[in-house]
Amino acid sequence: MHITANDPKRKTWLEVPENSDFPIQNIPFGVFLTRDDIITIGTRIGNYAIDLGALHQLGYFKGIPLTDDIFLQDTLNDFIADGRKTWRTVRNRIAEIFDVNNTTLQNNQEHQRVILFTIDEIEMQLPVQIGDYTDFYSSEEHARNVGEMFRGKENAMVPNWYHMPIAYHGRSSSIIPSDIPINRPLGQKMPKGAKTPIFGPTRALDFELEMAFITTDANNIGESIPAKEAEDHIFGMVLFNDWSARDIQRWEYVPLGPFLGKNFASSISPWIVTLDALEPFRTEGPTKKSEYKLLDYLKTEGKKTFDIKLEVFIQPENDDPTLVSESNFKYLYWNMSEQLAHHTINGCPINSGDMLASGTISGSREGTFGSMLELSENGEKPIKLNNGNDRKFIQDNDTVILKGFCENKDVRIGFGECGTKILSHL
Repeated sequence: MHITANDPKRKTWLEVPENSDFPIQNIPFGVFLTRDDIITIGTRIGNYAIDLGALHQLGYFKGIPLTDDIFLQDTLNDFIADGRKTWRTVRNRIAEIFDVNNTTLQNNQEHQRVILFTIDEIEMQLPVQIGDYTDFYSSEEHARNVGEMFRGKENAMVPNWYHMPIAYHGRSSSIIPSDIPINRPLGQKMPKGAKTPIFGPTRALDFELEMAFITTDANNIGESIPAKEAEDHIFGMVLFNDWSARDIQRWEYVPLGPFLGKNFASSISPWIVTLDALEPFRTEGPTKKSEYKLLDYLKTEGKKTFDIKLEVFIQPENDDPTLVSESNFKYLYWNMSEQLAHHTINGCPINSGDMLASGTISGSREGTFGSMLELSENGEKPIKLNNGNDRKFIQDNDTVILKGFCENKDVRIGFGECGTKILSHL
């Protein structure tokens, strides 16, 4: 089925600010609490949130085989489980309804009153019930930077890294939507020169600039997903801040990997941007290194990543934000298709609403690194903020803001913001 919603010439009868992340060509999906305290599934155009439950009840999806309650739920899981044909059909219909040349809803003020909300009238929720969460480690630059820091240049890259996408299974219960503050986590730390650990709040709280993709029901236990079919099972993407307490993590991660240093919180942007919306921004990823033979199950063809510009800001309380990093999703060595193929090669089942994160996304030059660990060289080289202060790591009452967008000569598609304020420990 053709993606008519992506037509760059399409205009909407809703007002869309210049350089908005949400033109009519985007049509992301999310869950929000309305001004009437009702949770509904919706989409966004410009600064308007659109209640898809109300739109469906009023007959605007006539002819599309949808259950009566598909949008009257507090998560997108069932809608996502319906598959790509449904997602594409619904998105195309939404584009038609809000097209400037379609007067059906445009001239119906009574329907608009129950379907349309301004963004300041709603409260965004977690868009899916996340059954499982996997965090990959797919940026070569990030892996090398961190490896050099802790193992030296000669041993920076571990032997298996170029042969498969490395990952670990994370904690889904602490994934939160943007604008929910978090408390500074507590844990054990081994200070430099100490012989026994101490307990207390982290002194090295860090952000990790990542993106994550959300899957549909994909396979039964014992079945694998071929890399060439992986995108058929990916609904869309969000910005992802995988918070990290570096000092707690450093003390605990050998021999089993991240635990308390990572499981206290991860933040996501609340609007899921579909792969269909990102289609015009496909691009090539890094070339695989020829000295490492890629096994057949990981091989992909064509443009399997997207040109998504990423930014990180640190905003002290009652102050202006400072841009501290600019990166790009296309820098990742391992793409989403390779990640999903590897994840399932041993028969691991993937379900609707599962979230798979990219790992920290760093570029190759200063100012493109995706964590404070890299930007400040593990605290040895503090970065300057616009107010004249500096940061080694994230302080109490700082807000970290992630932004992401794609743009070409015709259209800009964005993810909005993923912003989280750090409060003191409980």
